[in-house]
Amino acid sequence: MRPTGPLGSHRRPSVVLATTAALLALGIAGCGPADPAAGPQPGGPASASTAAGAVEIRDPWVKAADKGMTAAFATLVNGGDTDVTVTGATTSVSPMELHEMTMKDGKMVMRQKEGGIVIKARGTHVLEPGGDHLMLMDLRQPVRAGDALTVTLTFGDGRTEQFTAVAKPFTGAQESYAPGHGAPMPSMSGQPTTSPAS
Repeated sequence: MRPTGPLGSHRRPSVVLATTAALLALGIAGCGPADPAAGPQPGGPASASTAAGAVEIRDPWVKAADKGMTAAFATLVNGGDTDVTVTGATTSVSPMELHEMTMKDGKMVMRQKEGGIVIKARGTHVLEPGGDHLMLMDLRQPVRAGDALTVTLTFGDGRTEQFTAVAKPFTGAQESYAPGHGAPMPSMSGQPTTSPAS
């Protein structure tokens, strides 16, 4: 016979609470780190590498060119908690190098960027005419306004990331992406491509 009165009404909630607590304890134990299928837990080494890999590429574009050399630009945003270094870039239409513009003997010159392009933790690094950029060294085909180029970045930890840059005409900055025009440029690799005399 079921108990009634104050004693019975207090006993039932106690039993329900004890059963619920036991089920919760079993559920939590099943998802603990000891379960190999559960994968890496937040806060471990995996979350640090995930944060380091969070690079957003904003407003990418490439300067249109018929031949010789040109450059790609973008804004690189590091959403992670550690610095990220771009160590290389590739595209199907040209070999690529990481370049910077710097003053030498009172003139603006282009050179390879030693140590890669570093994007600070929670920071932004702008690739732009007159500054750091991704150099397309020897075009195998014209890059005309409206063309879409796929560029693959390589990072210091071996990861890669692709983005699409649309070509557009640009005449703003005074630096040049072919020998003989604008700022002097040292020979980077192979035979330099000369532009027609203007």
